[in-house]
Amino acid sequence: MAPPPPNSGNVTSGVCPAPRPAGRLRLGLWSGGGRAAPGGYCAAPPLQAFTHQVSGSRTAQGTRGAPFQASPRAQLLPMGSTALRFLQPVRHSMAAGLSGPPRHVRPPRLVLGIETSCDDTGAAVLDEAGTVLGEALQSQKEVHLKAGGIIPHVAQQLHRESIQQVVKEALSASGVSVNELAAIATTVKPGLALSLEVGLQYSLQLVDRYQKPFIPIHHMEAHALTIRLTEQVEFPFLVLLLSGGHCILAVARGVSDFLLLGQSIDIAPGDMLDKVARRLSLVKHPECHGMAGGKAIEHLAQTGDWQQYTFRLPMQQYRNCDFSFSGLQSLVNKAILQKEKEEGIQEGEILSCVKDIAAAAQHVVAAHIIQRTHRAMLFCMKNSILLPKTATLVVSGGVASNQYIRKGLQTLANANGFAFLSPPPRLCTDNGVMIAWNGIERLRAGCGILYSTDGIRYEPKAPLGIDISKRVEEDSIKVPRLRKIQ
Repeated sequence: MAPPPPNSGNVTSGVCPAPRPAGRLRLGLWSGGGRAAPGGYCAAPPLQAFTHQVSGSRTAQGTRGAPFQASPRAQLLPMGSTALRFLQPVRHSMAAGLSGPPRHVRPPRLVLGIETSCDDTGAAVLDEAGTVLGEALQSQKEVHLKAGGIIPHVAQQLHRESIQQVVKEALSASGVSVNELAAIATTVKPGLALSLEVGLQYSLQLVDRYQKPFIPIHHMEAHALTIRLTEQVEFPFLVLLLSGGHCILAVARGVSDFLLLGQSIDIAPGDMLDKVARRLSLVKHPECHGMAGGKAIEHLAQTGDWQQYTFRLPMQQYRNCDFSFSGLQSLVNKAILQKEKEEGIQEGEILSCVKDIAAAAQHVVAAHIIQRTHRAMLFCMKNSILLPKTATLVVSGGVASNQYIRKGLQTLANANGFAFLSPPPRLCTDNGVMIAWNGIERLRAGCGILYSTDGIRYEPKAPLGIDISKRVEEDSIKVPRLRKIQ
């Protein structure tokens, strides 16, 4: 199959009809034991949960007959560990105690999700109740860490080498064949063009071979809706998406129905922290061996003093919800250069004050994010976009796993009467589970399902929802001064 040409028009249009509420998936068992799950199926407590190392950085997982999160008695182990755990089988018969002929129950629809938007090759199989039947993930982190950043053509080649095996392992772990799938969902936008191409091309081969419906997925929509896999969250809610490639504030009003309040006008927070880590040569720091840039910054910042360096918050003159991190990066780099001169060392050597600089960089990123999010909260309440009784802030994306930033946003939410929710850290980074779940959401809502893939294209750049950022700026809402993050 010839590779699809780059960058085209939209692959989906319109707004999905209002979906049925998401499942009440919590940590542990479904509350109430065998209560009815979304779509009318009985969700029994988990029968089995397992995780096993496959090869290299690849992991495959399965939870046959269980919702995403396992019981506290047997939590799924972190990705990449080698373990096998079983729970005692607990079966609930829907027909127990009923007389008359058995009634026909439609089996739950299954969706295969495929993710290749950046540097992780992921696949997962989910059913309508949010049960993760099987998943696999191949990380490219170690390769790109050595290279000092993601090299697009290297990422593409690694995706090509991994995707068939990753999908095979996800299907094998789930015990599901392609013939049993109701649809195949794949990230088609936004992301690295060369990476998106691999996922789309492979998915279309499966779709054509097995004659399955195709569900194109917006990567940021998938991040935004992941919370509905793990928590019962009704629309609308405020969502903050933080990653290495994006920084977005939006209101999720429904599946594929978003109001864009603001976004980064240059680089993303994860990108900035990674670049600061490279400038500080943290890959050489003895405490940061094998850590990605942002993780290294967070680790060192725990024992650093951010007050030793004060960086001015950007965009103070603009009363909107947009972000800017490139200027912050320049300020941090300037401070690093000054300290190198004072200590008489060359670039590439470790500064004695490296922990303080890491803490200061992390703090100013957090403060900037919190201030813009605060304005988004005030805007939504002023314009009755969200109601006080149900106002919720959802934070997702790779940078959402940063505990310092997360705690600051939690404090902000508490102070403004918002519920604060964030997916488990493992689901904040790119994975096949969130893509399959987005496919399930669209399947249940009956929108964005393609039965013909003629003209389907990937889109390296793609906006999320309807842009009302100008309206936010017109309101010119003043945000109270930030006191403390923690």
